[in-house]
Amino acid sequence: MKTYESAENYLETILMLGQHGESVRSVDIANALGYAKPSVSVAMKNLRSKGYITVDGKGHIALTPGGISIARSMYERHTLISGWLTLLGVDKDTAASDACRIEHAMSEQSFSAIRRHIETWKAKPPDGNEEGTA
Repeated sequence: MKTYESAENYLETILMLGQHGESVRSVDIANALGYAKPSVSVAMKNLRSKGYITVDGKGHIALTPGGISIARSMYERHTLISGWLTLLGVDKDTAASDACRIEHAMSEQSFSAIRRHIETWKAKPPDGNEEGTA
């Protein structure tokens, strides 16, 4: 199923907030993203209707298997791309910001090629060292 950048951002944020083992609520998402609570509420309603999240009676949000799959994919793309840009000399804030935009627009084919390149470089970097730092 095709998802949109905003939905992917919300799902990735829910995943990241939930990594600490605490319940995720709409207010947590609003605070993390800097969005208005009513906007987040509408987005959560849309994500729930598409089957990406569940919300219990206390307002705790959980990712469904489909939501987890999308969120993990976006998180992997974000961390790999931002780390790669940082290694290329881009400052951390700019790398994170750019990665956030790139992760949604890049095809799976291009992302896989970048991942393979980084893995190959780590195994045998161009300067002849045993292991790269990418």
